[in-house]
Amino acid sequence: MDSSPFNVLPQETIHMIFSHLPIRQIAASKCVCRGFHSALSSPVFLHLLRLQSRPLSLLALKPSHRHVCPHPTLHTFDPDSNRWLRFSLAFLPFSALHPITSARGLLYLWAVENTPKNIIPQKALVVCNPLTSQFKIVPQLGSAWSRHGSVLVGSLNLIVVLTELAVLYYSENGVVPKDGNFSSSNPGKSWLKFSSNLPSKPRSAVLISDFILTLCDVGTPWRSQWTMFKTKIMVMEKSMQWVRVKKREWGEIFDLLKRPRLVKSGNDRKVYMVGGLKSSYALQSTCTTILILRLDLERLEWEEAGRMPIEMYSCFAESSKFKVFGGGNSVCFSAKRVTRLALWEDKEDGKTAGWRWVDGVPGNGDGLFRGFIFEGRLDAVP
Repeated sequence: MDSSPFNVLPQETIHMIFSHLPIRQIAASKCVCRGFHSALSSPVFLHLLRLQSRPLSLLALKPSHRHVCPHPTLHTFDPDSNRWLRFSLAFLPFSALHPITSARGLLYLWAVENTPKNIIPQKALVVCNPLTSQFKIVPQLGSAWSRHGSVLVGSLNLIVVLTELAVLYYSENGVVPKDGNFSSSNPGKSWLKFSSNLPSKPRSAVLISDFILTLCDVGTPWRSQWTMFKTKIMVMEKSMQWVRVKKREWGEIFDLLKRPRLVKSGNDRKVYMVGGLKSSYALQSTCTTILILRLDLERLEWEEAGRMPIEMYSCFAESSKFKVFGGGNSVCFSAKRVTRLALWEDKEDGKTAGWRWVDGVPGNGDGLFRGFIFEGRLDAVP
């Protein structure tokens, strides 16, 4: 590269050229030579990229807890190019890694810290950017939470770990006082613990703006009765106060779906609820397909967003269990003994939502995949 014409170009010109490329190509260009790596890692270029580029929205897979990969990799699917992409996580100095969620271009993982053989290994919560190999360790939390807690992350380095009995909260920008106003002079360098006050185990909780939505089964051992609850995270004291989200006009909408789950949409004013569409109100009713409902959080009105085609659902009908995950405008489905993913994409500009199969999924044994949306961004700093 010493004789390359790029070496005589001003840095501003190089920045303008590369700022018009997709993030995927920018990340690959950083590996070409030291000059490219330096130019494409500078704060000036990252600021320009933030203003002009669009994040790379990818569907990331969670590895099975039973599967430990000797070469840790984040497997992602790019719906726009219909290709699988892999990001190496070998830059992280831990013996085992388990990606769990993502927000604003950053990846969150449970990681096993390297310790001497006579010491029980501890799990740490790590946040990193796979595109730039930058990472940091969140203050010690404890291994038990990695097995039982749902991790929710949002803007401003806000992290919430939610269980049936307790909630842990962490933010680098300040603790949550009673009045809900953050104080930069009192940074949150440790976790805050609250009683959750939920009637049952939270299911598919989502963090939207400054509040949490979750589903709880408040029924009996013989019959499920699903209910939606909401709480604001900015007014926590010693416990969380949940409000039941309901409206008389909804009727028995939660009885329509078997094992309903919430999925974040690309709009903070809406959320998806997904589940098997029951053929009747009978206790052991079979499902006819998978239904996707969209809830407008301002008007509290439901509408049908998508319905899985019968020929596609026939593959899921034979499985005893399926998983739902995604975010933004995409919802993905996996099931036991189904070797590919079913993908639903909510089209913009009034276009009809579409269904398609995703092939070439990396194997994990039973085919029951879990995942989340990862927005690849070069300017995201842990």
